[in-house]
Amino acid sequence: MKLVIPFCILLHLFISCTTKKRSDKLEFKDVPVSGLSGRELSVTHCSRCHAFVSPNLLPKSSWKKVLPAMAHRMGIYSGGFRPDSLFEANASGAIVRNANIYPESPVLAKEDWAKIEKYFLDNAPDTIPPPIRKSKIRMGLKHFKYREPAFSNRPALTTMVKILPDNRGILFGDGKGKRNVLTLMTPGLHEHSSLHLESTPIHFYEKSNELYLTTVGNGVFPTDARAGAMQRLVKNGSGPGYMLGSMAIPNLLRPVFMAYGDLNKDGLDDVVACEYGNETGQLTWYQNNGRGGYDKRVLREKPGAITAIIKDANNDGLMDIYVLMAQADEGVFLYENQGSGQFKEKRLLSFLPLNGSQHIEVVDFNKDGFDDIVYVCGDNADKTPILKDYHGIYIFLNDGKSNFRQSYFYQLNGAYKALVRDYDLDGDLDIAAISFFPDYLRYPEESFIYLKNKGNLQFEDYSFPEAPNGRWVVMDAGDMDADGDVDLVLGSFVYFIPMGDTTGLGKKWLSTSPSVIVLENTVR
Repeated sequence: MKLVIPFCILLHLFISCTTKKRSDKLEFKDVPVSGLSGRELSVTHCSRCHAFVSPNLLPKSSWKKVLPAMAHRMGIYSGGFRPDSLFEANASGAIVRNANIYPESPVLAKEDWAKIEKYFLDNAPDTIPPPIRKSKIRMGLKHFKYREPAFSNRPALTTMVKILPDNRGILFGDGKGKRNVLTLMTPGLHEHSSLHLESTPIHFYEKSNELYLTTVGNGVFPTDARAGAMQRLVKNGSGPGYMLGSMAIPNLLRPVFMAYGDLNKDGLDDVVACEYGNETGQLTWYQNNGRGGYDKRVLREKPGAITAIIKDANNDGLMDIYVLMAQADEGVFLYENQGSGQFKEKRLLSFLPLNGSQHIEVVDFNKDGFDDIVYVCGDNADKTPILKDYHGIYIFLNDGKSNFRQSYFYQLNGAYKALVRDYDLDGDLDIAAISFFPDYLRYPEESFIYLKNKGNLQFEDYSFPEAPNGRWVVMDAGDMDADGDVDLVLGSFVYFIPMGDTTGLGKKWLSTSPSVIVLENTVR
């Protein structure tokens, strides 16, 4: 899950300049003017850390919000000195300060910065019209039954959902402030038990008798504090509930996703942690040492890891790691296992920082024996919350040599997650997707979309009448009732009310949105 607000157009420039102190403020020596044009300067500086964003992709009103934040990344401040307000007052702020993300002194001349501002504002459109759907979404899910529990937390602040196999019910996490709780619901969707936590639950993993709960810290909002952890759970001997066990991995930097698998062929599950962070972050793998602990290995020392998939990508018998990076330099990366705990990074796909990357699935969509990539983008909680016609669900087909070509796109405003399964058991792969930032005014049914596979990368889209009952941010797929088909559970998080909401949905969600709903598959 990503209530991971990217604030994406980032220029992480690590350049120090001569400074001298005058009372409690800093006065800087001028940087020589380059003589480059506004466009040349923009390409040079913006492209250091992410794909270049053309001015025409945002309206002037958005650039006026983005440009000051960009200026801070280059040591240019309206008051002439770096304000303390850029940093939190706790350890998280100290981490960002030490990382020199906001340089104390400018890294380019103010005249050059003025050229950059002028280039973007002169070439940006006044407005960008919202995307218009070419066809109406079909209503009604033929093979799913809507179920809503009587029990919910209000307001719903669901941070994770997990279908427990073998008809054991649903786990869901809820968290804001001091209300951090892990709830077990019975197959009949009644509250069985709740475990109160000091940190917000974000991810659950179960294998045989191994149970792990990852917590992100106190709340789900951006931070650079190392307040996350992976903790063992213990089954309650008196019933199917859980108790906290020993700590497995402490001090995680805002983890949002964990992947488990044997990366070094020693028979033990290792862990890949997407430590998204905020201004800082990292992608790490933790080697299981067989003594109840884990040894840390850093794969990428940058923020933004949001999804990791452990899979043998090249059929060499070693497990590789697919990773989606969703901050600044957005893209899909493959970490090829070289053996002996070593990995080689390969970039597979690159995306604009405006994409708001959210999730990937790795599946063989066209049955040619090679894994393809399903990519979801649509996070719209940053400084540019306009509807974007490139948000949605993409399929990139593999040519057999790990070269990926876009072969399908479904435009979905604010798309957040897509789970690829054969839901109707007809032998091909369908897609279930949620959106956290749909066009609630015109297309509220966009909050859930079911794409039925018709063959040859052709799909029919469906939703259901109750889709606007909550604001869906997390989703899981699994056989909840052990009948051989795949069910869905959706979780609602209503802390964020859509900007400029005139639909009345935001006010309604606060008092009526369920924490979770179930779409029970009725194929079997």
